[in-house]
This record gives sequence, structure tokens and C-alpha cells, in this order.
Amino acid sequence: MRERRWETTTPLSFSQALAVGDRLAALGLKPVSPASDVICYVEEWTVGSIEDFDQLAPWATEDVTLVQVREQWRGDFFLLSGAYHTIYQRHQDIGTYCSISHPWRIRDVLRLHDQRAMFWIGFRHAHSFIRIRLQTQDVITPGETRGDGDRVRWLDERRAAFLDAISILDLSIETHVEKQAVTLRPSDESIPFFCSWPDAFGPCQFEYNTSDAFEFLVPASKLAETFHPEPAGVRAYLTGFSETALAEFQGIEPRARLAYRCSVHCPLDDLPEVQEAIRPHGLLYATLCEFQTKTVLPDAEDASAIIGIVGTNGQFKIEARLNQAPLQEEAMASWLERLIGHPVVYAPLPAFV
Repeated sequence: MRERRWETTTPLSFSQALAVGDRLAALGLKPVSPASDVICYVEEWTVGSIEDFDQLAPWATEDVTLVQVREQWRGDFFLLSGAYHTIYQRHQDIGTYCSISHPWRIRDVLRLHDQRAMFWIGFRHAHSFIRIRLQTQDVITPGETRGDGDRVRWLDERRAAFLDAISILDLSIETHVEKQAVTLRPSDESIPFFCSWPDAFGPCQFEYNTSDAFEFLVPASKLAETFHPEPAGVRAYLTGFSETALAEFQGIEPRARLAYRCSVHCPLDDLPEVQEAIRPHGLLYATLCEFQTKTVLPDAEDASAIIGIVGTNGQFKIEARLNQAPLQEEAMASWLERLIGHPVVYAPLPAFV
């Protein structure tokens, strides 16, 4: 689900970040203690080789994904995705996963959605998929009414953007507006089909699956062509493969930047050590406290809130993520500053990384 997000504006030491937990505890909330085990999410950890992942050996890890990043790429997407698919077929297993992302451009002129969207073509055991995701100019989460004045335009743009991708991919997907939200469903209800990333106007993403491993190679390349002649940021995500297989994937284009993402199980107190292992580019995140805002704002709308610690390159920040804003927009930053004890700025997460 799309979330509202704020973050502190100045770098903090780890002890300052932990002090935010003490501050929340004084308000009657239940933050994680420094000795408690947490799940620390690592992203964008650039490495020189696949073996560098061993730097996280002191901790238990899961969901390990190697991301091959190509910036300013101008190649043939059909050949690139076909190369990944060929290697995937040699190494596929129940736990393996491979996907390649590429931006595409919506042809209609939009005001509330970005013209630039993203798609993924992917291969899992015994099937392949195409995933389409839209990016909005503003985050209006389910239940919020801030966008109601433009609801008709939101719905028209959302539906038109999806229809653009559906027509290029030649998919049999129906779009409707039901209960003031866009809905999507395949004409053949036996097809595995998933919608996600909902906001107040319906899903921002759909995924269409097929048992034919080759079905989306050509249609996906047509969608990629809508972004030409602009160079594209392209990423390949590889999960569950042996080092031998990963080295083979790297041979597709050896100059691609390598980055890891994973989950690390560790005591909260270990975050500085984990951050040291993934410096200078890696980003980590761990939850410090979860609560319902009615606990501290009894007279306001209720919302689910997560206060987290974010770390990169030896410094830390505090972030606040909410499923909706419990107060009026102009009051949110000042309330969060009183809650956390540090200045904050609105900072929604990017949709496509």
C-alpha cells in the first residue's frame, strides 16, 4: 500500500536515534529495546563482486537478491530479457526468481500521474509474468479524502494509463470503475492475476501471469520502446541462485553495477555494525516502534504509524510512515517533530527502486 512518509532533516548518531525510542516510551508507546532482535532491511548495497556478501556472515540473512543495475542504458530490451531468460532456464528451481525492470512512457497527457511508469518482466518456476506499476504526483492513501475534489480526473487518468499498457501488451484485461475506484480483472478468470499498491483510487500495479515462459518477451520489448530515445535505468533482480549462476548472469553485461538487498536478523544494537559492513552506499532500515495514532492523538482520526531507524554511510535518520495522515496536512510535520524530538520533512518513497 502507498504510505505517507516523513524523515528527520539532520543526521543523527545511533545513540540519538535510540533516544527517540526512550522518548516514545515516555509517551506510553512500546518501542523495541536495544537488545531485542529485529529484522533489518538492507537495500542499495553496491558491491565489487558477488562474494562481498560474506561481509554479512555474522548475522542470519534471508530474501537475498542481487540487483544488476544499468544506468543510461540504450540497448535492445528484447535481447537483454531473452539473455536473462536463457540463463534462467539453465538454473531455475522452485526457489529461484529473476525479473528485469524498464521504464515506459504513458502516451496520454496526465496531470495527477507521472508520464513515466515502470514495468517488470519476470520468470519464476513454471511461469512468467509482466508487472505494470504507475507513479502518482501525490500520495493519497486509502481512506483519505484529500483528492476527492479531483476524483473523476484521478479515475480517468488511472484507467487511461492502465489501458495504454494493456493495449500495447495485447492483454485481455477489463477495466471498470466500481465504488469510486478503478478495478482490473482478466477476461479469463482462471489466469493468475494480482493487483496491489492501492491508494484512494484503486491499484497502482497489476501483475499478469502465464505458464508460457516466452509469452511476454516480445510484448515487453514493445512497451520498452515507448521510452525511446531517452536512455533508461534498467535493473535485473536475481534471487535464490548459486554463485555459479550469478556469475553467468553477470556475463550478460559485465559493466553492470552490482547491488544487494536482503533482510538481516540482528539485535537492534547491532545496526551500527551492519551499517559498517555495507558502507558507503548501502541503506538499512529497522522498525523502532509501531502504534495506532489514537494512542497519542485521542481526538484525531486513527491511523497506523511506524517509526523507523534509517542508516547510511555512518549516519542515521528517523522516519515516520503512516497509512494516512491523522491530522490536517499543515499540522502533520509539527506533530511529528514534537513526537520524535527532531525537525522532519515530508519524504515519500520512490515507486520504482
